[in-house]
Amino acid sequence: MSVPDMQPTQERIGAHFSRLDRLRLSRDFQNVFSAKRSLAGRLMVVWFGPPADRLRMGVVASKRTFRRAVDRNRAKRLLREAFRLERHRIHEKCDLVIIARRKILGAKCGDVRRELLYLLAKASRHRDGGPQGNKRQVEPMR
Repeated sequence: MSVPDMQPTQERIGAHFSRLDRLRLSRDFQNVFSAKRSLAGRLMVVWFGPPADRLRMGVVASKRTFRRAVDRNRAKRLLREAFRLERHRIHEKCDLVIIARRKILGAKCGDVRRELLYLLAKASRHRDGGPQGNKRQVEPMR
C-alpha cells in the first residue's frame, strides 16, 4: 500500500480553514465590536474590526436566535463555508465577526456566499475599508 502524497497543492492551500484564520478569544471579538463598524443583510450582520496583519473571521449564532443546537450548528457551518470559499476575493486584512440571522436556515450555501460578497463589496466602497457605526448617543437610564 502506498502512502498518498501529502505535499500541499495549490488547490488544497485555500481549501483549509485553519485556527490562524479564526477569532477564538473573547477579547478578539470585543476588539471587533468596539470598532463599531457593521453592515446588515438579510441573512447576516458583518462587523469589521480595525486593520490587522491577516484576515480572520469569527461566527456568532446565538441561542436566542436559534433555539436548537442543530440550527446553530447549520448557521455557523454555512457562514464558515461561505467565508472559506470567498476569502480569496477579500483584499482588506482585518478581523470580521459574522452574526447569523434567523433567515439563514432557509438559505442555500450559494445564497450565503452571494450575500457575504455583497456586504464585503459594499464595505470596500467606503474609504476607510468599512462603514461607520451608529453615531447616535444613547442616554443612560435613570
